[in-house]
Amino acid sequence: MLSSVSSSAILSTNVEAAGHHAGGIRASRRAHPPDNQQAQAAQAPDQSTAGGLTPDESRVVAELTQTDRQVRAHEQAHLAAAAGLARGVSFTFVTGPDGKQYAVGGEVSIDTSPIAGNPQATIQKAQQIRAAASAPANPSGQDRAVASQASQMEQAARQELAAEKREEADQGHRNSQAASFQQDTARTIGQLLSVIA
Repeated sequence: MLSSVSSSAILSTNVEAAGHHAGGIRASRRAHPPDNQQAQAAQAPDQSTAGGLTPDESRVVAELTQTDRQVRAHEQAHLAAAAGLARGVSFTFVTGPDGKQYAVGGEVSIDTSPIAGNPQATIQKAQQIRAAASAPANPSGQDRAVASQASQMEQAARQELAAEKREEADQGHRNSQAASFQQDTARTIGQLLSVIA
């Protein structure tokens, strides 16, 4: 997801997998099974998996593993497209039932400031920002907002560039008129001097 922060923005993602939320793992277990299940539970063998996890915990670990891969791929797509504009990546982690840390959110800081006095460079930078924000397969709402801001920055730079080109053309026209006036004046003075002489 990307959020503007003065002259930088944040590209980030937050993925919610079943069984977890930003504050950590969420599991619902009964403190006491119903009476008819107590006898079965006392006689039932331990249903932990080889890693010491219950089937439900194993399912949560599998979901967290998938979420971790998605988050890291999402942020890597931002980093690859941002190239030199990226200022770093950070992740939000939760601890799974296996005790391992899993990324469930992430963000990439990116420089979004225009290049002062150089609208052409600003246009190129805005295009790179937009590409970085749109790079993941599923851009977040914040990513789309940053891409939109980059488009606005590009449009403003295009307007500035057009104004500069108009000014250059006007200055060229004024210079041409001044040169033409000087030539006409010199010709007129020359004609007057030939008449006087």
